[in-house]
Amino acid sequence: MAVLPIRISGEPVLHSVASEVTDFGDELQELVADMFETMDLAPGVGLAGPQVGVGKRVFVFSWTDDDGVLHRGVAINPVLWITPAGPESVQELDEDDESEGCLSVPGERFPLRRSDGALLRAVDEHGEPFEVEAHGWLARIFQHEYDHLDGLLYVDRLTHPYGKQALKAVKKQSWGVPGKSWLPGRDHPEG
Repeated sequence: MAVLPIRISGEPVLHSVASEVTDFGDELQELVADMFETMDLAPGVGLAGPQVGVGKRVFVFSWTDDDGVLHRGVAINPVLWITPAGPESVQELDEDDESEGCLSVPGERFPLRRSDGALLRAVDEHGEPFEVEAHGWLARIFQHEYDHLDGLLYVDRLTHPYGKQALKAVKKQSWGVPGKSWLPGRDHPEG
């Protein structure tokens, strides 16, 4: 296994739609193992193929809920359904409960309204289908990682004034251009 460099906003693979996975051989098995190792060291709760420079529809996730239950897995060629936004969607964002971060925009956090429920259908690294119904933070993780597969970063979804703050942060760090990455365990992610 190996720790992979995490691409920072501006790298073209992060802003492009990822391709379907068709080969479930050794190369995919190694990629998935490397993605778990990279995510765990970063540390993060999710990591998508484009974030490590692989334009394939694959993401890993690992999060322990308030009851101590570990939700950990890999989703390949996922399909994601989300519940419609309810009346709370017109309320002001809660900067604590709805704050999100991303390993490809390291060190920054901004509030973003996400759907509270999601249904994930995918296959694992062996091509076995599965389905997970998620609510709360796990649903947020699935939506965040799924967006990566469609070339979207969470900062692309931010509303005023947070979108403007995110653009300033990206500019201040000299991100937003190809060739920027950081390596968990070695680099300081904000540099």
